[in-house]
Amino acid sequence: MINDLEKTKNKTNSLKFNDSNETEEQFLKNVEDNLKKAEVLNEFIASNPEISGQEYKAAERISNVLQEEGFTVTRNFAGMETAFLAIYGENNHKRKVAILAEYDALPEIGHACGHSVSGSSSVLAGIAIKNLQNRINADVHIIGTPLEETDGGKVTMVKQGIFDKYDMAIMLHMYDSNLVNPVTLALDSYTYTFYGKAAHASAAPWDGINAFNAAQLMFHAVDMLRQHVHEDVRMHGIIRYPGEAPNIVPEKCSLEMYCRSKSRKYLDEVVEKVNNCAKGAAIATGATYEKALTDQPFDNLKPNKTGLKVFEECYKQVGLELNGDPLKLFGSTDAGNVSYICPTFHGTIQLAPEGTPIHSGSFEKYVHGDAAKQTMEKAAKIIGLQIIKIFTNDQLYNDMKKDFSEDL
Repeated sequence: MINDLEKTKNKTNSLKFNDSNETEEQFLKNVEDNLKKAEVLNEFIASNPEISGQEYKAAERISNVLQEEGFTVTRNFAGMETAFLAIYGENNHKRKVAILAEYDALPEIGHACGHSVSGSSSVLAGIAIKNLQNRINADVHIIGTPLEETDGGKVTMVKQGIFDKYDMAIMLHMYDSNLVNPVTLALDSYTYTFYGKAAHASAAPWDGINAFNAAQLMFHAVDMLRQHVHEDVRMHGIIRYPGEAPNIVPEKCSLEMYCRSKSRKYLDEVVEKVNNCAKGAAIATGATYEKALTDQPFDNLKPNKTGLKVFEECYKQVGLELNGDPLKLFGSTDAGNVSYICPTFHGTIQLAPEGTPIHSGSFEKYVHGDAAKQTMEKAAKIIGLQIIKIFTNDQLYNDMKKDFSEDL
């Protein structure tokens, strides 16, 4: 069995694991025995990219694979057509773990996000651990979470209380380096629609109220705000519907704005400042405006010191060096919302050479072939090892839960 923590004050620096653990060894063998299935699954998803909310083929293919492996699969899960829940066995163990699977693609550039590989890795980990649930006394569910690139399927599930019963959630994301705790940003996206009054721009411009000018002014105000927010903050957007013709004063114009920060609490403050930019622009131009949510808010990933220390050991055990910059901003993920409900681990694993930008055509090339196969194997092993190490050691489990509660 896994050794307990050494009796020192600094518990997170003294974790010890037994590499000969029988459950771990059996799990690792199961991954290798089932790797071909995951390889075929990934190639299908990668070759048939579907954007967020339209992942019908991917969700169906994954569900069919899991059913063939003896899982009970609930399709159309949580009110989403392309989400699913897969459960193996009697579902009656002491604890519950969620392995998260993503499989949506990007417009134009397919699986440049690497979700085909990531989702297939999660499926592989679930298949490999299904017969070991008694040994860890935990039900390991596979949850298909669509729309990660847009509205955030996990956010919808969080709002419905799906993750309230889980003791841990886990997945790995493809990247150009290995990180156990990538720096993610909380994200809010809003659309500000300004309303003015149409008029002839030459004959009677004084009768008009220019909605496009209001949107422009808001953009300039946000630009001026940049020097007065924390350095991790990102504010970026676009203007839609600026007008119909040059000789007509625009009566409607929309501005879509994304705001991000490493802290959800601070992001809420930033959004209020951006709201004031909209108010000021409306007052200055005489326009009115409405604010609407564009996509669901994403939270930053909440770290868990005990779990992350275990995570590091899992990477090392499969021969991976943590070679990424721990301070580099990764982006935003709806897994952040899950991390405020239960301990959640969302490491990155190197699929492409260092410096290959994610969400690019050059990254997409690596979701096929040997690179994908080798990365899937290691990713699945890391996921399962993390589950086994924590759920076969009450001390680690209790410390992980304590860390989670203390950081809320």
